[in-house]
Amino acid sequence: MSRSWISPFLDAQAAELNASENTLLAYGRDLKDVDGWLTRHGANFESATRAELEAYLIALDGAGMARSTRARRLSSIKQLYRFAYEEGLRSDNPALQIKGPGKEKSLPKTLTMEQVDCLLDAAETHGRTPEDHARNTCLMQVLYATGMRVTELVSLPVSATRGDPQLLLIRGKGDKERLVPLSPPARQALSDWLKIRDQAEDAARAKNGTPPSRFLFPSHGKSGHLTRIRFFTLIKEIAAAAGVNPDDVTPHRLRHAFATHLLQNGADLRAIQTLLGHADIATTEIYTHVLDERLKTLVLDHHPLAKS
Repeated sequence: MSRSWISPFLDAQAAELNASENTLLAYGRDLKDVDGWLTRHGANFESATRAELEAYLIALDGAGMARSTRARRLSSIKQLYRFAYEEGLRSDNPALQIKGPGKEKSLPKTLTMEQVDCLLDAAETHGRTPEDHARNTCLMQVLYATGMRVTELVSLPVSATRGDPQLLLIRGKGDKERLVPLSPPARQALSDWLKIRDQAEDAARAKNGTPPSRFLFPSHGKSGHLTRIRFFTLIKEIAAAAGVNPDDVTPHRLRHAFATHLLQNGADLRAIQTLLGHADIATTEIYTHVLDERLKTLVLDHHPLAKS
């Protein structure tokens, strides 16, 4: 019976908070795990006490689960019970007073400018055809130039890229829109890819009557566009071709590189918050370690008392 709570909870998150598909999938995975644990211990969402929910979290800790994962699981539990209380499914909220482990404030792993240059160069020749080269170059150049989330990149509408734009309009988390500038190399890569993409679309339409795709990076799959998983694999291949350790390269790490390199070159933290689409400046503040290093170097290089 308790699993029946999950579906209406997810529907409410989608309808009322406009939660993304990825967020809903994460909630679903977390809550199914909680439900399974409660069932194995003779409980369920309707009957679970605070002590039982805390025992679940202790079990995760004992199993070596990362602090960030445990914090996310607790957040999912709290959201579910808030929904259950508001909907009258329970008259109390057993998760209300539970304190979580909090998230570890680890510094984001990033890439050096030299590593990024190697990746961009390798993308230009990676793939079997000139079409692959143009697409891969466009993917990498646009990702590094804008700091987009990988989902935002692969699902980018082609309409947003028409007319040689200097700025891209991106629809991010919570359906919020933001403008990000394109670098000259990214604009050139985008222009080159659009020509090849449009020619392929025209040929497919003439041959099979295939309707045009609305995505910049179309695919024959269910989503209609290049998937996150395929791009994740692709960026690993490009890393290997570039002589960069593939374990060090992910789409999200390129997003970190975008922010870190901007800060290293004097950009304002508030501007980076806007470009990354962070709702809260606290999220962007993980990059202040770069700012600290730059300020320390500034003092050591220029303060008269720092000189021997």
